[in-house]
Amino acid sequence: MSTTASSPGAGAASAPPQPVVRLQGVHKRFGALHVLRGVDLTVQAGTVTVVLGSSGSGKSTLLRTVNHLEKVDAGLVEVNGELIGYRRAGRHLRELHEREVLRQRSGIGFVFQGFNLFPHLTVLENVTEAPLSAQRRRRSEVLPKARALLERVGLADKADEYPRRLSGGQQQRVAIARALALEPSLVLFDEPTSALDPELVGEVLDVVRDLARTGTTMVVVTHEIGFAREVADRVLFLHEGVVVEEGSAAEVLDDPRHERTRAFLAKVL
Repeated sequence: MSTTASSPGAGAASAPPQPVVRLQGVHKRFGALHVLRGVDLTVQAGTVTVVLGSSGSGKSTLLRTVNHLEKVDAGLVEVNGELIGYRRAGRHLRELHEREVLRQRSGIGFVFQGFNLFPHLTVLENVTEAPLSAQRRRRSEVLPKARALLERVGLADKADEYPRRLSGGQQQRVAIARALALEPSLVLFDEPTSALDPELVGEVLDVVRDLARTGTTMVVVTHEIGFAREVADRVLFLHEGVVVEEGSAAEVLDDPRHERTRAFLAKVL
């Protein structure tokens, strides 16, 4: 990484802030299917990046490479300047041991389409499980923070319930609280409303909007265009594993340049 020297009589130029997420030339294949084809992505702290695209475009796979749920076949993934899933060994990369990958994941919140709550644990236990087991934090610290998070997502009164007794929207709000309990520098959302009945979508999006207002760094895969227009700092449109367009929400959603983006928006708006 180069630095900029100050000129005589001038203050030193400040270096640009290190991005929270940096993907460089990421490729991913599943057998003969080439899902990601050289994707670049940069996410700055405190911003919301929304990833759009048709079914099968590689959106979820892209998200899952960020925390090494999917191993990349080529390219680099960094979070807060740390290479994810690998270490450098001279000119080669060596995959990390699983315990090191788990350590890295513990700093990255992930909210899945299907909630992925532990059915045998209460709501409160679901929220406290990862901080206690993965991060080895003290119960006396974790419990009050977990209760505060449940309050934040409007579920303080459900702490002792089991997931099966909750609606889909409530389960997804628990999943968001669980992700936030890790105190992550980054939260990834993989179509967080796609498994919900239409009347439950709003309650989940309200929570995500609140996170956006408070400066949580997020990457959100979604098909909710109105939501993207409201909260996104940047929008990426992915087509057949390639980022064909990116820019501000206004640029991509109101004045798309690429024909694939225009065709997609014409179908969903």
